[in-house]
Amino acid sequence: MISPTTYRRVIYSVLALSLAVYACTVEAADKDVKTNEVKIKDITLKVPANWKSAPPSNNLRLAQFEIPAVKGDKEPAELVISSFGGTGGGTAANITRWIGQFAGGKDRQVKVTQGETKDGKYVFADISGTYNKSIGPPFLRKTKPTPDSQMLGVILAMEGKPYYFLKLTGPKKTVSSAVDEFRDSFGANAKDEKPFEQ
Repeated sequence: MISPTTYRRVIYSVLALSLAVYACTVEAADKDVKTNEVKIKDITLKVPANWKSAPPSNNLRLAQFEIPAVKGDKEPAELVISSFGGTGGGTAANITRWIGQFAGGKDRQVKVTQGETKDGKYVFADISGTYNKSIGPPFLRKTKPTPDSQMLGVILAMEGKPYYFLKLTGPKKTVSSAVDEFRDSFGANAKDEKPFEQ
């Protein structure tokens, strides 16, 4: 005959196991993000279904998407894809330009890595701080300082093709929540990335 103490221990063990299985199931469901394949000239992105495609706001953009704001952020983030022919001025120059779009100082954080996908090599820039957000037509060069912002910028170098630039910017919470999905969209893997070498 099982003692009351042993019985309680068995019940608690079963409950704990059930909760663990439930937690794993929920976590797996959260990672199972529905995506749509979107072909943009030479590249095909796997874009989360809840990222809204929008007509490019100017002729320098090939495509753009709106990423829904997470709780705590008032504005959505934006993903822009562009290609200017050739290398677009070079990798290091573009990374420097992106970093320069954020105000200098203690709150500016920069991490630049490099990796490779089946489509080619890429450089991944993760920059956060006060973003000098562009306002109005690009040729006016007007900006507005926007604190607590983040940019994920990618330069994708496909052999024999022009460079492609993927730039996701917006409120830090929203952009941070989309990092993994953004990498997945073009086939990158953070674990295989190494520090960027010019």
